[in-house]
Amino acid sequence: MVSIALCTYNGEKFLAAQLDTLMAQTYKNLEVIAVDDCSTDGTYEILKTYAAKYPWFRIYQNAQNLRFLKNFQVAVGYCKGDLIALCDQDDLWHPEKIEMQVNAIGDNMFIYHDSEFINEDGTPVNQKVSDILNLYRGDSPEVFLFLNCVSGHSMLMKKELLAHAGSFEGYYHDWWLAYVATNIGSIDFLPQCLVQYRQHNASDTDMLQIKEKEEYTALTAQEETIKKKTWLEHCANYAENKDPAFVKLLFRLYNDRPNRFFTFELGRLMKEHIDTLFFIQKKSPKYKLRKITKFMWGLKGRNFWYTYIRPNKNKVLNLNQL
Repeated sequence: MVSIALCTYNGEKFLAAQLDTLMAQTYKNLEVIAVDDCSTDGTYEILKTYAAKYPWFRIYQNAQNLRFLKNFQVAVGYCKGDLIALCDQDDLWHPEKIEMQVNAIGDNMFIYHDSEFINEDGTPVNQKVSDILNLYRGDSPEVFLFLNCVSGHSMLMKKELLAHAGSFEGYYHDWWLAYVATNIGSIDFLPQCLVQYRQHNASDTDMLQIKEKEEYTALTAQEETIKKKTWLEHCANYAENKDPAFVKLLFRLYNDRPNRFFTFELGRLMKEHIDTLFFIQKKSPKYKLRKITKFMWGLKGRNFWYTYIRPNKNKVLNLNQL
């Protein structure tokens, strides 16, 4: 049996269209587990309508708002299937999505697929996830240390993966599951676009960067460094790492960045593993080398750049004024 874990929150605008694509799946040994995160619109009423019509459609509602990461943790906890598919409230699924994934998962911990982007009104963007990112198949967890190419809505995973993953809290669940799965086994993907992936301002992810961006400042650089450091620390502390020495060294060098202007050893290590660490980025080798150079800058150096150099990039900087 396949369990579809659906998380909802104020999703009445797109929810019924998504639910219709779940009901139309050609694979019939299904259950849908829908967990609503205290919606204040008509979302829960829509869920109740479908639950009354389909006996394999079960709904729950949280006592308090948990936000989407904790809500997915709750949803998969209700799932009884040997295989679990994650589902967002605003996409559209191809009718053969689950059937194709069940037939192709094999010995892998999970299988995912390409997706095509659609606008808020459902019109095609004429762009796929694979146009932006390289999709990865294999068993190298280092690929996921700096970027993720696995979208939760595209995953069909073996339930046993959850026992190895533990809590999703604090990290994107799909990214963490990809890191764990490649440590304990392998993953694969289907090149077909099996989901129409809706992009709009209320989305939790913004792969097409349609949301308005704030100005990049020294504070932004500091926040990014702290966020990445927390993620790398989480990965380095994972008990089932295939190569714990490498991940711990990478984290240690990255963790030293706030105290330095430049970290040559980190750049050297990243360059040695450039094909793995930056596999997902659909960029040229020259771009990836420039990216490594950015990582070599410590937080002191980046703060200096954004505080003194960038605001004066069209002027000659008088160091005696600093």
